[in-house]
Amino acid sequence: MGNEAMREVWASGSAGWVRHQRIYDAAFAPFTTAVLAAAELAPGQRVLDVGCGTGTLLEAAATAGAHPVGVDISDDMVAAARLRVPGASVIIADAQDGDLLAAAPGAPFDRVVSRFGVMFFADPCAAFANLRTAAVPDARLAFVCWREEERDLFELGLRTLLARHEDPPGPPPSGVPGPLGLGEAAHVRQVLADAGWRDVAVEPVDGVCDYGVDGSDGVAERLAIVLGGQTGRALRADLEPRLGAAGWDAAVEEARAEVRERMVDGVVRFVARAWLVTATN
Repeated sequence: MGNEAMREVWASGSAGWVRHQRIYDAAFAPFTTAVLAAAELAPGQRVLDVGCGTGTLLEAAATAGAHPVGVDISDDMVAAARLRVPGASVIIADAQDGDLLAAAPGAPFDRVVSRFGVMFFADPCAAFANLRTAAVPDARLAFVCWREEERDLFELGLRTLLARHEDPPGPPPSGVPGPLGLGEAAHVRQVLADAGWRDVAVEPVDGVCDYGVDGSDGVAERLAIVLGGQTGRALRADLEPRLGAAGWDAAVEEARAEVRERMVDGVVRFVARAWLVTATN
């Protein structure tokens, strides 16, 4: 089972991730810190970042003196990561079944890391088994993935728009490829065990997603993220023709008011819930 469908999703949506990478980095900072601490990076290590996106972890690995390699299925993401971390090797490949050592020649990896990049595999067991083949014995795996109960991250700023939809989509389903593909702890443990990883630990980690960038209140930033995402684009495609331009603008203002209700001390911020997962090859 391949990842063709997911590749198409990212091909259509990656431009927003590239354009708003500073917002994502600010909002996801607590989770970046958590996965980097768990990875225990050290100078000289060869580090593989799976679903590397625009290169946040690659940049951190390079700063730590490691030798970072990123893999992603999105051309736009890979191009952005290469610009951001010129010293990293960043490849376009499917980590589920690609020969990663052939694509990025060198020694097997000492560390395998990911920040919200491993939940989208069509066959997660095959993917994590494939990652093992590219890693040294006793290599450390460390990643974060969203917990199944997470809602604000996916819905804040869209709820008033969803209420206008004749057949609104539900929250991302848990246990299928997508944002909550590894949302259940028991499922994560089973996948990694079946893939051959050992010493699997799955711990909850909560982080405050702060959308204030460069002193902003974060309202425009949060709206940019959700309206530019897959659900936001689909809602606009459905609602704007029915509401007209003025009606759509009014709907966006309602969404803006929805986001403003979640301001804390003048900034849009809320607690998001993830799993911090570690394992040994």
